[in-house]
Amino acid sequence: MRFVLLSCILVGACISSLAQIRDPGLGGRSGGKALYGEITVEGEQLNNGKPVKVDLTLYTESRNVIERNTASGNSRYRFNNIPQGVYELVAEVDGVEVARLRVDLRSPLVDDFKQDVTLAWTATGPKSSKADTVSAADTYQRNSANAALFTKADHAIDSKNYDEAANLLKKILTNDPKDFQVWTQLGNLHLLQSKYGEAESDYLHAIDLHSDYFLALLNFGRAEIGLQRYDVAVEILNRALKLRPKSADANYLLGESYLQLKKGSIAVGYLNEALKLDPKGMADAHLRLALLYHTAGMKDKAAAEYEAFLKQRPDYQDRKQLEEYISTNKKP
Repeated sequence: MRFVLLSCILVGACISSLAQIRDPGLGGRSGGKALYGEITVEGEQLNNGKPVKVDLTLYTESRNVIERNTASGNSRYRFNNIPQGVYELVAEVDGVEVARLRVDLRSPLVDDFKQDVTLAWTATGPKSSKADTVSAADTYQRNSANAALFTKADHAIDSKNYDEAANLLKKILTNDPKDFQVWTQLGNLHLLQSKYGEAESDYLHAIDLHSDYFLALLNFGRAEIGLQRYDVAVEILNRALKLRPKSADANYLLGESYLQLKKGSIAVGYLNEALKLDPKGMADAHLRLALLYHTAGMKDKAAAEYEAFLKQRPDYQDRKQLEEYISTNKKP
């Protein structure tokens, strides 16, 4: 049997920024945001009518674990005191990842966000066109000892004990050098620390073992941007985008890479696609487009991008400056 993500609905004002790699602070959990919702599993008759247990994990974008939760099908889940930020909500059934959702908890005006998830348990496992799903081929079955080490590494990252986390991950790889997910997690850890060269090496190992692992390719592209190897980033991110054409992050990063290569006419398409896929989450794409248009002397178009950005980010710290630019350059 296989699960398919049918739908997901996020309720709440979602405002975010994607200027570079982000890692919301993991300390000071009190007084944060709340994320909750309904878990609906359709077709449970295929499980003899028994409730299906869904394990939920909330990750930062750099793959640090914020919190884990377990819910039965057709019940509710809730995460409390989450720091403001952008996260990935991952659902697993029997240790296999069945859904990955981007959730944005950055609004200063909203404290409670509702994310409903509907899964269908099917016999044939048809692909869903409504959201990215993760293939079972993207999971790695490790033995119990390595699984325990992996959990410890996650907790060490949560506590910002990065050296301890790295040592634990390397111990797993000593035991099993074919664990591409651990190579990727080690790369994510180095990326978090801005050790781009080490991250690059880790992602290369992961991709050598699993050439179509989207997360490794995406963050490999991030590492290349950090190393200012934008031509390499373009190559890697194009591979990632072929796997998930509807990835807003991949489109944004590819657009950013083309911008850095001074290929603005190409960058525009990817940045606009990122905004089409996730207009709130990719709001910073408006800033990149505005800079491009301003540099090209098209200040009226730059003003329009700044105006669109402020609609998504009304709390922007330099709002007054942008409003002055809009007032001066906007077409009547």
